[in-house]
Amino acid sequence: MSSQNFKVFWDEALNQIKNEYISQGLEDEFTTWFRINYVEDNKNEITVEVPSNFMWKMMNDKKIISKIQNKIQEFCGQPVILKNKIGSKESFKIPEEENEVPQEKIQNNVENFANLNEISYSNNENSEIQLKKHPQLDESMTFESFVSGESSIFAYNVAMAVAKNPGKAYNPVLIYGGVGLGKTHLLQAIGNYIYKESNGKMKIAYIRGETFISDYVNSTAKGQSEIEKFKSKYRKLDVLLFDDIHELLKKDGTQQELFYTYQELFNNKKQMVFTCDRPISELKGFESRLTSRFTSGISTDLTLPNFETRCAIILRKLELANKTMPQKIIEYIALNCQTSVRDLEGCMKNMIAYAEMTGKQLTIELAQDACRDILSQPISGSITVDLIQKVVANHYNITTSELKGPKRDKKLATPRHIAIYIARQLTEYSFVDLGNEFSGRDHTTIMHSYEKIENAIKVDSQLNATIQLLMREIKDNRFN
Repeated sequence: MSSQNFKVFWDEALNQIKNEYISQGLEDEFTTWFRINYVEDNKNEITVEVPSNFMWKMMNDKKIISKIQNKIQEFCGQPVILKNKIGSKESFKIPEEENEVPQEKIQNNVENFANLNEISYSNNENSEIQLKKHPQLDESMTFESFVSGESSIFAYNVAMAVAKNPGKAYNPVLIYGGVGLGKTHLLQAIGNYIYKESNGKMKIAYIRGETFISDYVNSTAKGQSEIEKFKSKYRKLDVLLFDDIHELLKKDGTQQELFYTYQELFNNKKQMVFTCDRPISELKGFESRLTSRFTSGISTDLTLPNFETRCAIILRKLELANKTMPQKIIEYIALNCQTSVRDLEGCMKNMIAYAEMTGKQLTIELAQDACRDILSQPISGSITVDLIQKVVANHYNITTSELKGPKRDKKLATPRHIAIYIARQLTEYSFVDLGNEFSGRDHTTIMHSYEKIENAIKVDSQLNATIQLLMREIKDNRFN
């Protein structure tokens, strides 16, 4: 006979585990992975419900289930076993939001928005059958297929809030980060969600920066009537999803047109979401009135996911492709592919294709062979400290002599710390070696500079984004 004899122990166990995560600054991780509800118990078994089989597998892989079992055993003095069942969508449904959603609500109550594996749409069956594919949106890029983790949970929840309340929750929104980290996926997920929820009635445009430039140039060349068509095309939208605004750098005419488009949409309370490869403060060659508009809403960054989330991404991609892969291979790819989510998926696809074409079993050796081009990207040995110093100095509009020199004012000290940090990351130089490269500084001074930046980027996402941008620039220039 079912009962709830263990419920009090369950509640206390989850409460203590949550407090442990919070004390370690891992509240977002707790919210992300402890998506589990108590149902009933029978003897020494507790039945729980989770959103999906995928989530149950991840909770086992991350030792979350055993953690809960052990904690309950501490309280009741006997071993217990958790058995799962898949909960109804209603059990994990994202709550309806008010028209105005305060920023702290997303930051402090992530669980009210997060639903990492099950997104339900309100359209009835007939309307979904009749709804044609949006010409600019990739139907595979949904919130359901986006695996969120510590590095992307805030961006995911902001995007979800926008999708549920276009033009009301946050406007505008800017998502920034490096190549292949999921900016376009979130942008398209917003579009797909709104498109289905409105049954295709809302006017949604997904546009890349280069396409916007091309449209503007072509309309200008064809005369006033085409210019008016261009203006009407973008200014009468309900939702503008603008990918890669950095492509408009130093394009004064196009920037001006985007500004007027922005004003028209904003005044009419139409939703705008932009993506960029860097923080707005790093956009050189952009009109100040336009950058101020981008920063008037909410900005959120995407960084490379941690090892556990990279494993989860691979598992999710495999599930969507109806494929399997040994856990040790998944961990090998996640451990060695630390460039982008796009490369992570590319390596996984290479592995599957290689195995299917050759008929070989998936092994570590096969992974090394199949993913050689992705995993074997030379960094150290191809990058010199001199190159790092030049790139960093140029970014901060100082000379390399000033960067390496003795002056300690903030204008020079911060770039110097950053250059030292990057040099330590991208080269094999020891702290002593780096001291010699920076005008004979003592190795303890170099170590202090490195640790200063290492600690700062943990709490300063904009600084982290700047460093990632500089690293990409250095890597791009290493063969020049």
